[in-house]
Formats: sequence, C-alpha cells, structure tokens
Amino acid sequence: MRYELHIALRYLRARRKEAFISVTTVFTALGVMLGVAALTMTLSVMGGLEESLRQRVLAVTPQIEVQSYGGAITNYPTLLRQVRTIGGVTAADPFIVAQAMMSAAGGVSGVVVRGIDAASPGMIAKLGGYVRSGALSSLNPDAAGHAGEPTPADAVAIGSALAERLKVKVGDTVRLVAPIVSGAQLTTRTAQFRVGAVFESGIDFVDRDLVFMGLSAAQTFFGRPGQADGIELHLANLDDTVAITGSLRRMLGQHYAVRNWIDFNHAASAGFALLKWVYSAVLLLLIGVAAFNLIATLIMVVMEKRRDIAVLMTMGASRSAIRLVFVLKGLIVGAAGTVAGLILSALGCFALARYHFIHIPKAVYGISTVPVQAAPLNFVLVAAASLALCLVATVYPARQASRETPAEVLR
Repeated sequence: MRYELHIALRYLRARRKEAFISVTTVFTALGVMLGVAALTMTLSVMGGLEESLRQRVLAVTPQIEVQSYGGAITNYPTLLRQVRTIGGVTAADPFIVAQAMMSAAGGVSGVVVRGIDAASPGMIAKLGGYVRSGALSSLNPDAAGHAGEPTPADAVAIGSALAERLKVKVGDTVRLVAPIVSGAQLTTRTAQFRVGAVFESGIDFVDRDLVFMGLSAAQTFFGRPGQADGIELHLANLDDTVAITGSLRRMLGQHYAVRNWIDFNHAASAGFALLKWVYSAVLLLLIGVAAFNLIATLIMVVMEKRRDIAVLMTMGASRSAIRLVFVLKGLIVGAAGTVAGLILSALGCFALARYHFIHIPKAVYGISTVPVQAAPLNFVLVAAASLALCLVATVYPARQASRETPAEVLR
C-alpha cells in the first residue's frame, strides 16, 4: 500500500480529541449518500413514467406510418410486401382513419374510427394487453359469429371513457353516423355495430375519442372498397426507429410520407427530457452541498494535522504527496457516500417496483402506482458526477496542506 493511502486511511480513524472532525466526516458521507440516492431514484421514476407513457401512446399510435401524398392507397398489398422486406420490421398492416358520430342510449359523441386488421399478430400484440373486456378477435370478419348476434364484422372496440359516457358495455349496440363524400356530393351513412371489446390505454383523449373497427368493415362502411389510408409498421426494436424510417424514405421515394412515433410525440419526449435535466440539476446541487461540507471537513483536518504535515515534509515527503493524502481522504469519504447512496437507491427502486406503496390518481396518470425503470447507465453517470464533485472539493484543502512551511509549523 502506498504510504499516502495508508496515511489517508489513518486520518479517517480519529482519536478522541478529534471526535468532532470524525462526526463531521460521517455527516458529509451521509449528505453525499442522500444526494446520490435522491438523484438516482428520481431518474428511475422519471424513466418509468416516460416508458409507461410511451407504451400507452404506442398502443394506439403507429410506431412507423406510411401514407401517400396522393391520398388513398389502392395498391397496398404490393406496398405491404415491399416494406416487410426491411430488416427490423416484424409486421405491417393497412389502416383506415375517418371521423363519425357514435350514439347509444346514454348519449352521443364524436369519434375517430380506425379500421385495422384485427387478425394481424402485430395488432394483437400491440392492443391485446389493453383490452379490459370482450376480445379484439371480435373485429375479425373471418371469426365465427354467435347465433342471434351480429356478425363479427359489425363489431367495434371502444375506449373505457367512451363506454362510460355512452353507458354501454360489451354486447350492447351502438349507432355510427359518418359523412361520405362521393364525387362532389356529400351524404351520410348510418349503421349499427356491436361493442365487441372495451380497451383502456390510460390516456384520456384516446379512451374517449378512439374507436377500432375491422378493416373490411371500415372499407365498406366509409365507401372505400380496396383502399387504405396508410400502412402501419411494427418494429422489433424501437431503438431502430430512425434507421428504419430512413430506409423506408429511400425505398419509397418522394411519393410517400414516412413518419414515426418520435415525430408524433416530439413535444412529450422533449418535455420529459427537459424535466430530467431540471431534476438532475437540482439534485446535483444537493450533492454539491455535501461536497462543500467535505471542503470544510478537510480544511479542519489540515488545521489539525499541521504538525504531521511538517514532520512528513522534513522526512522527505513531496508537496504532491501531501496533496495526494488529502485528495485520497476526500475521495474515500465521497466514494463511501456514493456507494451507500447507490445501494440505498437500488433498494428503494426494488421496493417501489415490488410493493407499490406509493399510489397516484389513476384518472390523471392512467396508472395507480409509481413506475420505476432503474437504468444501469443512470447509476453509473450519477456515481461519476458525485465522485467528480468530491474530487473538485478536495482541490483547495489539499493545496493548502501542501503549502505549509515545516520550519514555521515546528517552531
């Protein structure tokens, strides 16, 4: 062991007359621990909230969407075969989007109808987890119907907020009225549908305004046989979104618009990023306060150990070695507090994820407990920032210690 480290470790074990300095050192390490724990837990909760919101938004919005600048897509089977050849694309499905009025015994509401292929594995994986009652397969026109009930092609899936507003449940009948444009004429079309499923994404405007319908039923109802408004792509890994979007734009050329979920939710993503930076800056100040306590503690140690420093220098210790002693002491205190803070935050994240003892209003956030996503990178970055602040805090006391004059101190 280098003698500088040996001396730094001995200075951590204070004698009786230096008990005050020892207590101050402990409180400094506790301050670093609390700052590190608060910052890592905050980043984990913010990451969990962002991931929860992203999953719920992606449940009802496309990961990548392809639309034609010329309007409806009539050759969508050919287009589907093209886009499915791109690596990273697990599924591609056509869709139709239109507006309508939905009415039931409980009232009337304007809705956005999205015609989808409910039999697609991509759609089942995407929406299946949010269905609260009924089944998404009821929208599939190829499914077998039940005696005395409308055919599955006449079924729709509605959000929980819309179902509550219209006072309907699975199996009830609702009426849709939609504007139909035929040439220069505008007419309306009315049809009855059965509620085949009720979903709950946790996003209020989605659960209130969005209705899913089988693709063939939507094409028939809105008078668009053999047409689609766009192609929705499902990806194996969301991290490949930008690369696959670029590949699609190069493949399809200027006649098609290609947008992804980042474009759709740019404001929300930017807002979360800003919140993370703000919270990180505020909590880093908490670690900075602990680092200032470390400066005060080291200055007291330097004042207490002036005679030791003088003796070391007369025995041949260089000024850089004296500086290193106090830098190592400060880093040991900071590292102890940092490691303790990381352990405390890891235990806190585990407890939050396992026992869900913090509850939040589900009507506001769409979830009833605080989600946690403990990213290892956040722990590494927080530890590095904490140690860097502690290292900076040792510079002035170590410099002052190395400037002592042995003759004056011994005299």
